[in-house]
Amino acid sequence: MRDALDNPFSPGSDTVPAVWAGRTEQLSDWRDIVRPRRLSGLPERGRTVLGEPGLGKSTLVRRIAEEARAAGDWVTPQLRIPSGADPLKLVAGAVLKLAEQAGLAASREKRIGEAIARVQTVAAAGISLTIRKADGPEPYAALTELLIEVGIAAISHGHVLALIHIDEIQNIDNEKALSQLLIALGDALTHEVEVTVPGGAQVTRSLPIAVYLTGLPDFEDMAGARKGATFARRFKTTTLTAIDDLDLAEALQEFVLEGWKVPDGAGSTARIRMDPEAAALIVDLCRGEPFLFQLAGEQAWYAGEGETITAAEVRNGWRGAQREATAHVERILERLPSRERQFVETMAALPPVERNLTRIAQQMGLANATAAGPTSQRLDTTRGIIDRGRPYTFRHRAVEAYLSSDWPKL
Repeated sequence: MRDALDNPFSPGSDTVPAVWAGRTEQLSDWRDIVRPRRLSGLPERGRTVLGEPGLGKSTLVRRIAEEARAAGDWVTPQLRIPSGADPLKLVAGAVLKLAEQAGLAASREKRIGEAIARVQTVAAAGISLTIRKADGPEPYAALTELLIEVGIAAISHGHVLALIHIDEIQNIDNEKALSQLLIALGDALTHEVEVTVPGGAQVTRSLPIAVYLTGLPDFEDMAGARKGATFARRFKTTTLTAIDDLDLAEALQEFVLEGWKVPDGAGSTARIRMDPEAAALIVDLCRGEPFLFQLAGEQAWYAGEGETITAAEVRNGWRGAQREATAHVERILERLPSRERQFVETMAALPPVERNLTRIAQQMGLANATAAGPTSQRLDTTRGIIDRGRPYTFRHRAVEAYLSSDWPKL
């Protein structure tokens, strides 16, 4: 009964996993704040979701996009930006599809036809060629104009919102392209139009457009330092950290109490259950990492064939996943600048009660705590790896476990 076709766990597969854990705050933000406010014409900033690899940034927004699509909203595909690619070209192509979905492609209005034609030029030529032309607006202005038309069309369709998701945003290394993209998206988010309300009165409202940007923490430096307050006013940034163990346990509770429904091969269904000890072991092994949670569950599923996943099967499955879990954490550490990596390695080597800035700075060979202050601040507020409490603690528990114990070995 347990085979590849029935396995509900999906580590790193670019899909929304069937066994979902945590992120209730971000999902509630979409359901209770972003969507209702944008639909009602109230101003609301775009969202930037950042975090280290494996924390489920893209998966989170893909789930939001699924909910939006189910509600009838117009949703772009996940626009993943490859390194060195032209972001305006990719986004322009997606906005043209939104325009088609909104019915703008069939419009006979001259201004809409001209807006579509200008964005088609951007989608075909990209920013590098378009900005050389002497005539016509800058690429970002053409993109903004069409986004506004899409927003106006969404208003006329009623309870519909246009959602744009741009992934791997840190890969935009062209400063002019990044600036133009952020300005185009920000201008569309802040644009207001006049509409007629019941009774004939004219009021202004924001467009029903929502924008989500996802990527690595490095993007905050790129956007914040170069674009300053304008970006901060138009986008709210969240840095994801590890998922709480209680949320992970809750995600496995269906296995423990009722069992996970699967086909039984005879035209009916069966249920795959999980021992409470097995569920607790999965939670302990993954250290709050969504990727490792899915990996541990996947391997436990394949480690046996019976109706109940046991703790022994979780252990056997994890042994086959140890190499991948190790590589996952090592990739995170390899991304850190040398000073930041030295900081977390030094902090992990200290007893938990001695993890304060003064003691860490001493062990790093620095003259005083002030010299380590900027590094600790980045590891906390930008990367979400540590928490500068009293004492300092690790928010990224897989990094802590790797540096201070035999984990991921059993």
